[in-house]
Amino acid sequence: MSAGTTGTGTRFASVRALRLGPVSLRTDPRTLAVTALLLPLVLAGAALHIACGGTPLAFGEVVRALLGDDSNPLVHLAATEFRAPRMAAAVLVGAALAAAGALTQTVARNPLASPDVLGVTSGAAVGAVGVLVLAGGGHAGLSGAAAMLGMPAAAFAAGLLAGGAVYLLAYRRGLDSQRLILVGLGVSGLAASLTTWMLTLGDVTSAGLALTWMMGSLNGKEWTLVAPLAVAAAVLLLAALGMGRWLALSSLGDDVAVALGSRIGTVRTVALLLAVLLAAVATVVGGPIAFVALAAPQIARLLCGSALPPVGASALVGALFVLLSDVAAANLLAIPLPVGVATAVLGAPFLMYLILKHQRRTS
Repeated sequence: MSAGTTGTGTRFASVRALRLGPVSLRTDPRTLAVTALLLPLVLAGAALHIACGGTPLAFGEVVRALLGDDSNPLVHLAATEFRAPRMAAAVLVGAALAAAGALTQTVARNPLASPDVLGVTSGAAVGAVGVLVLAGGGHAGLSGAAAMLGMPAAAFAAGLLAGGAVYLLAYRRGLDSQRLILVGLGVSGLAASLTTWMLTLGDVTSAGLALTWMMGSLNGKEWTLVAPLAVAAAVLLLAALGMGRWLALSSLGDDVAVALGSRIGTVRTVALLLAVLLAAVATVVGGPIAFVALAAPQIARLLCGSALPPVGASALVGALFVLLSDVAAANLLAIPLPVGVATAVLGAPFLMYLILKHQRRTS
């Protein structure tokens, strides 16, 4: 048996084939078990998030209200109407960013790759701050129309534009992971410079609002924004889950993947497009929340013991990460902080751990 075959066998040693008549499915029992464990944890995290609002609610009453029990009208109203949009936004942002990170790290074959590195979130910040500072202004910063449509649309379009620019600049008869990351860092730096320059053009109120958005915040989210983007994120997540087999083949290297029938260029392009769209949707809802796309896929990979970060488990870890970070940011200190501060405090040590681990492997 060749060395390459041995490595491939080790990499997918935990994968099993499940056959139901003419249908055959590729399954990983450990990944399925971890996913089954994460689902109730995310639901418990969602109930805790709602219970720890401005006025604390009993955890058990919140759970019953989320299950449809309206025997306590006040708790039911608070849980399903007033606090539910922010909870749903936390789940959406965490799941979308983590899935985008899993796709990016698989395509780049680098655990340090994420949409943050590829310029998507920085590009979205340019669009959002541009509308907030240049089109807003005045005492309130934004008019109603700009707040409802202009800022999310500008952030989404600018995020897509930055992601597309990185792909086109990095593509040279295929995608090289190092070139992709270097170009992404360059585009991120350019976008950060543009954002800083635009902050100097607005008044103090607009600049303050822009800086708060750039920290990543879920405060004041409403169903009018969260609901349509949740549907879009769900569709994108299903598409990302459907790419599992092809992403697994692409991780074996170009020669092996092509020999097994994979169109490696198309697979990477579609995966990167999905990652850019997921990151753009998440950034529109919560702003550029840092470290979720970087840390959640690697935590899921360690839990599942897999060679690649699994998209589904990564999405659940990301949702739980943002839910708990938002609870901590809103309740641990006397002054509530943006959720991006909590994810940065928790994610920065994990980034240093990944860098040190990567250095030990390459030395």
